[in-house]
Order: sequence, then C-alpha cells, then structure tokens
Amino acid sequence: MASAAPLHPVARQALVAALDEGWADPARLYREGRRARLLLDAAREAAAEEVGCRPDELAFTPSGTRALHSAVAGAAAGRRRTGRHVVLSAVEHSAVLHAAEPFDTTEVAVDRAGRVDAGRFAAALRPDTALACLQSANHEVGTLQPVAEVADACRAAGVPLLVDAAQSLTWGPVAGDWSLLAGSAHKWGGPPGVGLLVVRKGTRFAPQEPADERESGRAPGFENLPAIVAAAASLRAVRDGAAAEAARLSALVDVIRTRVPQLVPDVEVVGHERLRLPHLVTFSCLYVDGEALLSGLDRAGFSVSSGSSCTSSTLTPSHVLKAMGVLSEGNVRVSLPPGTAAEDVERFLAALPRVVADVRAHMGADAVPGLNTPADGGTSAAAAVSDATATEPGAELVVDSLGKRCPIPVIELARVIGEVPLGGLVTVLSDDEAARLDIPAWCTMRDQEYVGERPAERGTAYVVRRRV
Repeated sequence: MASAAPLHPVARQALVAALDEGWADPARLYREGRRARLLLDAAREAAAEEVGCRPDELAFTPSGTRALHSAVAGAAAGRRRTGRHVVLSAVEHSAVLHAAEPFDTTEVAVDRAGRVDAGRFAAALRPDTALACLQSANHEVGTLQPVAEVADACRAAGVPLLVDAAQSLTWGPVAGDWSLLAGSAHKWGGPPGVGLLVVRKGTRFAPQEPADERESGRAPGFENLPAIVAAAASLRAVRDGAAAEAARLSALVDVIRTRVPQLVPDVEVVGHERLRLPHLVTFSCLYVDGEALLSGLDRAGFSVSSGSSCTSSTLTPSHVLKAMGVLSEGNVRVSLPPGTAAEDVERFLAALPRVVADVRAHMGADAVPGLNTPADGGTSAAAAVSDATATEPGAELVVDSLGKRCPIPVIELARVIGEVPLGGLVTVLSDDEAARLDIPAWCTMRDQEYVGERPAERGTAYVVRRRV
C-alpha cells in the first residue's frame, strides 16, 4: 500500500459501470455529455466530502505527482510578488523536491524518527516565503507530521501550506488549516492515473499548465471520467470502517516492530513508535544487500519494498533515511493492505530470519564478531579482510573498501574493529555514497565512536574509534 494498493472491489464495479455511462465529453450539452457531467460532478462531491473541502476547490489531475508539481508551480506563481522562497521538510516526496528545484528552498531537518519540529519549521518562514510544503505522513517510514501546528504557524505568517496527503487519505481527512492538498487514487485502492489537487478559496494560485477550461485550468485535457468515478467511489468505500481496520492493522504492525529485532540480530526499526500510519513499518538490517533481501523475500512469497541505497535504479541512499540519520542498508518497508490476517504476519516473521541469514552468508558477513560464528576451518576476522592494513600498536588500521558497494564497507569495518585496542582507530576508505550514512549508523548501533570523515586521494576516509 505504500506505493499502490490493490484495486478495491467498489472501484472495479464503478469503473466498469462508468465505462458504459461516462464515455462522453462532460463539457458538451447533448444527452450523453450531460450524463457524463452528472457523473463527474457526483465524483467531485464525493471526493470533496471525504477530503474535507468544497467541491469547487477540488480538481482531478492525471496523477498525484502531477498534482504536487501543479500545486508547487501554481502557488509559487500566485505569490511571485512575495518572493521565491519555499520551505519544506527534508523528507518530502521526491516529486515535491523536484518541483521546488527552481526556487530558493529551505529544508527543515527531522529527528531520527523522521518527524519535523513545528517550531523549527515556523522559524524557517521568511518575509519572502511564497510557499511551505509538509507531507501528512512519510511515504517510506510512515511517520505522521505535525500538520495542524505547522498550518497554524503558516497561517499566522501569511504563507500557504501545501500538504502531500497521498499516504494518509485512506485513513481520514487531514486536520489543520492548510491551503493546498494533493492525493493519489492508487494509494487507497482506486485506479492509477487519478490525482487530487485541492486549492482552498482565498489561496493565490496561478495555474502554470497549458491554457484549458477543464478542471479550473489546473489539469488540462480530457478527463478520464471512468477512472475518476472509480477513484471517488473507492475513497468513500475505504473510509467506511477505516477506524476499525486502522486499529487492527496497527496492532499487527506493533507485532512486527517488536518481534523483528528479537528474531534477527542487528536490526534497526525506523520511524516513530506511536505517531505513524497504521499499516506501515520499516526496518534496516546490518550486513545485508537490500536488493538480495527483497529478492529472497519475494521468493518466499512476500512482496515488500525498500528505501535502501542498494535497491531500485539508484545507487544513492534514500533521502528520507539519510535525513533521519538511520541505517540505509538492508532496508525493508512492509505495508499491510486492508484484510491482512495475523497468520500472514506470522508467516512473514517465520521466513525473515532465514532469508536475512542466507543473504548475510552470501555477503561474507559470517566472520563478523557477535553476529555469526565462522565454521570450522573458516578464516579469522583479520584475515577475512585482505585489504585491511594492520600497523604498529596505537596507529590506525586502514580498510580499503574503494570500489565496493554497500554493505561491504560496513562488513569489513565490523570484521576488523576488534583488531585494534580500545581507543584505537579504524579508517575505512570508501567511494560509495551510502557509507556516509551507514558507517555512523553502524557506530550508533554497535556503541562505537564515529570520529568523522575527511577527504582522501580517492573517495572518502571514515574514521571510527573503538569503544567496546
């Protein structure tokens, strides 16, 4: 559900019905066009009721991403006389970050749970601030943000607040006196290709889309009416009983949050313990390649996602995990769709330790002290790292991990940390961007001291002092 939810049965029924009844142009006056217009107006009213806005404040867009881009561009253009400054949290969706690139931006930091401080956000507002952006809940770790408090601060400063509500609209409307809001139908079980853009009355907004009279000029082009009808119908359907389902799924997430660290050594559960979405849980495993872990879980019958630097098409760490300062390697994001049974969670928890152990063995993490004991005849911790350069007592131990991707630099650090005396230093040379995040995170998890980083002839030198 973090990326997309299965099509809701109500959405399927509405989609099929609208294909027959809603094929015509709702802007035309002939009979079929009037019927299509009635369907569009009804869908808009239904969606607006669930969002908590007026129907004439809501426009349907081709996607949630398009809604976010249109919101940032239109709101900033509407306040161009004020300035070109945009305030946003460091963990906003990439669509918001990309949309804000042409402007002077201030990113508000988050804590290790991924939550912004409302006071710090308010302090970032300036006289030339044209727009503020804050998600209602984080897409990767599920942490809820203090939208109502930030909205009050923005209102007092005369700055419109854009809320990315894609992850939270399934569970209820967004509280607070926000000015703009964006959502995406495929997050709540509607069809893909439908987004919501809400612009409150009184908010200055200058659409930057090509001129078109449809959707108040905020989403030009012929509306995908069958998909819009299905999106509105499914949003109303998932809200019926959402409170009870949220409580049930939240209890299952609590089970995962509690038992994963008990079943798998060296795991960090990330995100806020209480202020979070009910269906989402994220954790990171030391000494694990994220792509291999996801593939192993997929073979075991579990479809999960990741924000790890070692997954998808990018070799850079997740900007969300990076902003939180938590471990990125071996990251797993589990989202529980409505109807998930306790037995499904138990099967996942039964399979996870074996999959993690297999990946760690494949990565050569068997020799890491305190994790796995090497088999008879195995190599020692020192010998396992052929690129480690041991020197006289009191000097640094240098581990050359250049050209190696996560989690190899951390594995090699863990193997040799015991080879230096207490207070001794280990320097890891790495050109993998993930090392900048994962080595400090490893130090926090293993109670070692991260001294800092310095430039090297190639890559970066990360210095760690042994404390235990």
